[in-house]
Amino acid sequence: MKYVDEYRDGRVARGVVDEIRRIQSQPWVIMEVCGGQTHSIVKHGIDFLLPQAIELVHGPGCPVCVTSLELIDKAHAIARRPGVIFCSFGDMLRVPGSEADLFALRSQGADVRVVYSPLDCLKIARANPDKKVVFFAIGFETTAPPNAMLVWRARQEGLKNVFVLVSHVLVPPAIAAILESPHNRVQSFLGPGHVCAVQGFSEYETLSARFKVPIVITGFEPLDILEGVLMAVRQLEEGRAQLENQYVRAVTRGGNRAAQEVVERVFEVCDRKWRGVGSIPQSGYRLRQEFLEHDAELVFGVQEIDTRESTVCISGEILKGVKKPPDCRAFGTLCTPQPSHQRFVAARCDIFFDLLGVDAAGVLQNEVQLPREERQIARALETLYGCGR
Repeated sequence: MKYVDEYRDGRVARGVVDEIRRIQSQPWVIMEVCGGQTHSIVKHGIDFLLPQAIELVHGPGCPVCVTSLELIDKAHAIARRPGVIFCSFGDMLRVPGSEADLFALRSQGADVRVVYSPLDCLKIARANPDKKVVFFAIGFETTAPPNAMLVWRARQEGLKNVFVLVSHVLVPPAIAAILESPHNRVQSFLGPGHVCAVQGFSEYETLSARFKVPIVITGFEPLDILEGVLMAVRQLEEGRAQLENQYVRAVTRGGNRAAQEVVERVFEVCDRKWRGVGSIPQSGYRLRQEFLEHDAELVFGVQEIDTRESTVCISGEILKGVKKPPDCRAFGTLCTPQPSHQRFVAARCDIFFDLLGVDAAGVLQNEVQLPREERQIARALETLYGCGR
């Protein structure tokens, strides 16, 4: 398949890995920002292809992971209301709040619906004029344009029964917060390709210069990630700290100006709470004053909800790259995707659970009972040679 197969070529991957090994002379810690990159790394065993001294850590670039417990509880409070049709992308339905998740609320009678586009909510609102249709507008800069378009179109059409619960977050302030932390150990970043396809990468040039850290805007296929790592390692070894763009087939410096304009019309920047991390200044979007009639928090009066994070979950440390999901004592035991357990807060944990094959009792599984490390190596061999062990 064009734009896929050529980025999974084992021969080319071997050449990139060999070059990384040739130039690398000391340990380096590199954070991939986006959850899609994490998925590809774990799925293809990319971290096991790399020299042992190069560590990949997993950053805060998954909107499901970082949506605050407070916002999720607000979503649940709204979804429980009579006369509400609560709409969301499917990935939020299993994310736990303080007491339940949206799947559980739907089983209890709440009208919770999965949509594939925010604009689906317009059709639902037209068909149900006596109902209040609420969309859970989560995501990074990537999903902000269609969510903004939902609000814009609702006002243009005079649909007074369309509302959004906004939980948009922004990547650059999160990277800055990581670099400012006294516990930071990240030396370079693989930047978020999809976010930069919308926003461009000028903000990341500023971050790189300010903190003197290499940032490489990177795609999502195995060869994208390996090339991104090579570019980052080369900068680190040469003592450079610049913004480089590996994902040239999708990302330009200016980004998508039309998408940026609709976001600027509807949203404004605000402080935002991140799950497990706390409030990061100027790291989110909220509706502008002229669109507040579509603000679900105001309309349903859920602005103030007190919540308490789990004392066991270490999602904040995972999202800051300090720890990884298997480091959590709840991983695969108290916390699993199973309905009888507390479900994973972070999709990062879900990725590790699914791809490393942890069962509900925390035991690593697969058909030939390979230990986790050997399973990762098997995936790496598959990436390089197109064959397993």
